[in-house]
Amino acid sequence: MDKLDFETTSCWEAYASDEHQAAMRELADRYVDFLSRCKTERETVDYVVTRLRAAGYTENFAHDKVYRVFKGKTVFIARKGRAPLSQGLRLIGAHADTPRLDLKQRPLLEQAGIGQAKTHYYGGIRKYQWLARPLALHGVVVKENGESVRITLGEDPAEPVFTIADLLPHLAQKQAGQTIADAFEGEKLNIVLGHRPMPKPVTEEVAADAPAADAAASAPEAANGNATPADNTSKKDAPKDPIKARMLALLHEKYAIREEDLYSAELQAVPAGPARYVGLDGSLVGGYGQDDRICVFAALEALLAAENPQQPQCVLFWDKEEIGSEGSTGAKSRFFEYCIEDLIAAWQPAARFSDVMLATRALSADVHAAIDPDWQELHEKLNAAVIGHGPCFCKFTGHRGKYEANDAHPEYVGWLRGVLNGRKIPWQMAELGRVDGGGGGTVAMYLAAYGMDIIDFGPAVLSMHSPFELSSVADLYATRLAYTAFLEK
Repeated sequence: MDKLDFETTSCWEAYASDEHQAAMRELADRYVDFLSRCKTERETVDYVVTRLRAAGYTENFAHDKVYRVFKGKTVFIARKGRAPLSQGLRLIGAHADTPRLDLKQRPLLEQAGIGQAKTHYYGGIRKYQWLARPLALHGVVVKENGESVRITLGEDPAEPVFTIADLLPHLAQKQAGQTIADAFEGEKLNIVLGHRPMPKPVTEEVAADAPAADAAASAPEAANGNATPADNTSKKDAPKDPIKARMLALLHEKYAIREEDLYSAELQAVPAGPARYVGLDGSLVGGYGQDDRICVFAALEALLAAENPQQPQCVLFWDKEEIGSEGSTGAKSRFFEYCIEDLIAAWQPAARFSDVMLATRALSADVHAAIDPDWQELHEKLNAAVIGHGPCFCKFTGHRGKYEANDAHPEYVGWLRGVLNGRKIPWQMAELGRVDGGGGGTVAMYLAAYGMDIIDFGPAVLSMHSPFELSSVADLYATRLAYTAFLEK
């Protein structure tokens, strides 16, 4: 007699063979490298494009394997199948943006002997998690002539990092009695950029009396990256803010930018350093940005691994999901529509946009919250995701009474179960926290508006939205296999 009840399966048990374990580790090694190198949307899209070009994808939609990048932060990818476009796509959509600290448009200031950069947090962060930890700066500065300057500071072990100072416990008695919302202010998330002031102007008399050896004293500093920029202020008054002046001089020396250029910059403060394996057994991956770059990585790997597809395939990596999918590069924009219109014109001009959309089956590839071993009471355990038990379906997102949610149809859920069970891929289904205490949003409802079937589906992670999220090596492997199965079905 068939087993009547259902229990989830550990991916470690499902993929216990040496062959699976070797493939799992090889995939995880590449994922750790990907996480370490891709900490912004632009860096993620650059990585994706490099992989696509190596696999023969082109920007010419007349070909069978195509892609299109929009403003460096969103990418549309499509691959022709044996079936016509009018029979619908197999679509996977994920997002490449991640909670972080953005530098303000005019960020630089000096106070109490410290040079700082002011920030405005992006997405849902817990502000205290960003204090007293090494940070790096990533992004672009665009000059008025259109020149774009890429900036990455704090990742090379030879470079200094940045940080946000925390309040010492001796002076934090009042803070300790406040709520988290009151104790940690967004306006005080100021990044430490420097401390050494610009040298004061040297008069001709003092310069004449100075020993010649003093001129060479700074040579070791130059070798360590601490050299003082050339001082052109000897005949002028000392700067009002000498530490800020030196920060500007260092930026100009390295990148040829001025303070005004920062108004047209997109600079992000992110955790410094590489992703790492976690645990005595190295069974977990710890790193920044796994929501949702683990799904970006798994979907890209699945697309490149899928063979001889029946249905046309489409993979989309969006920006701005963490702030509601707004803007021209988010899922609410028309970019997806424009790409599909051009795809129809190139692949099947007689097809109608509505026919393609209504026949499409999609996955909103986004992570889910794994049940936290120390905070189990915040989950409803019967409907909670367990890390290591495979990618997780979330039938609906939204909050409280399913507001602002996509709610997947049971016919589609049943079909997807068959796809995964047919390949013996572990999976689970869960809600995000207790009914009155959880909830969240994804891109699913924006794609559902076209009439396509869609459901949220991705691995469960711990410490979501923190600077150091945790995912299971086994879940990554199962998710990649699941996405491949979906694309090939």
